[in-house]
Amino acid sequence: MLVIASTQRKPIILTLVCLVIGFCFYLSPLRPDTSQWNTSIHTETDDKQAPSFKNADDQPIYEEPVIPAWENTTRARAAFVILTRNSELDALRKTMQQLEARFNRKFNYPYVFLNDEEFTEEFRELTSGLTSAKTQYGVIPREHWSYPDWIDIDKADQKRKEMGEQGVIYGDNLSYRHMCRFESGFFFRHPLMEQYDYYWRVEPNVEFFCDLDYDPFLYMQENNKKYGWTISLLEYESTIPSLWQTTKDFMEKHPEMIPKDNLMRFVSDDNGDTYNLCHFWSNFEIGDLNFLRSREYMTYFEYLDRTGGFFYERWGDAPVHSIAVAMFLNKSEVHFFDDIGYKHDPFMHCPLDRNVQKKCHCNTDDNFDFTVFSCMNKYLAA
Repeated sequence: MLVIASTQRKPIILTLVCLVIGFCFYLSPLRPDTSQWNTSIHTETDDKQAPSFKNADDQPIYEEPVIPAWENTTRARAAFVILTRNSELDALRKTMQQLEARFNRKFNYPYVFLNDEEFTEEFRELTSGLTSAKTQYGVIPREHWSYPDWIDIDKADQKRKEMGEQGVIYGDNLSYRHMCRFESGFFFRHPLMEQYDYYWRVEPNVEFFCDLDYDPFLYMQENNKKYGWTISLLEYESTIPSLWQTTKDFMEKHPEMIPKDNLMRFVSDDNGDTYNLCHFWSNFEIGDLNFLRSREYMTYFEYLDRTGGFFYERWGDAPVHSIAVAMFLNKSEVHFFDDIGYKHDPFMHCPLDRNVQKKCHCNTDDNFDFTVFSCMNKYLAA
């Protein structure tokens, strides 16, 4: 016979009482219904667990997991392309540091550096050391950085002298003309660029002010965008006196290449009769390389090139790119990157949107967009 000592009776009695109370509570109609509870454990360190709730119709609502864009391993076939010289190393390193901190340390897109002469070992070492991304260094073929054989060199020399005497910006600079011609018609044909579909043009000494937490290359690709920009402004008319007439001649010869729903209203206020001097500032641009490689663009560039305007005048790649975009694309294919804070001295694009500003460190008072020399209003109205 089992004998329970007096010292053991109280714990056993308390246990029995608790079991009886628990059983009664389980049968009670006041017991909370746990069938709709989310039984998964969510902690502060578990960023990918999505809690569930109910809406007014008693239907469950699920919050999508917030996964940073850079954790998506999909990348576009894209690269930064930088035309620069060995002497610009320090200015370029400053720019690369900002670009890496603001965007590329997360997305790891490659760099293509181009020069009309060989890069030094110092340049290669000190630029590649700033990024974990692939870096490539190319020399520009001589035929892309020299007079083509149809140019009258004496005439070109005389025109440069005259423009220098007139005080035209870069008017007497031959290297600047080679640069404009190269950026207009050749950079996208360099062997190092052949593997890519998209480019982001970067120059030494430019600044980036805002964190970019998405992939602009994928944005372009997924939304059928062909050209992206941040700053638009007026061109110096003295540098391009015959560019628009040459463009009109081209359009007359090739009407089949000009779509009706293009962006011509951005560059002309009178249906193409005259040029209003508006252009996208091409020291920053994100674009579709296949647009530049297209039959339409290449035919236009070669038509311009044959006239000698890059050397007899001082045609810039910015108006050439911009007029081509306006002729061949419609507005839905062009994108204003408002969320990329950017400065090429002396002009700055600083986002005005307060939510975007949370990721920026620029002063909105310095924003160029709606100043007297900006073409933002023309673009918005186009």
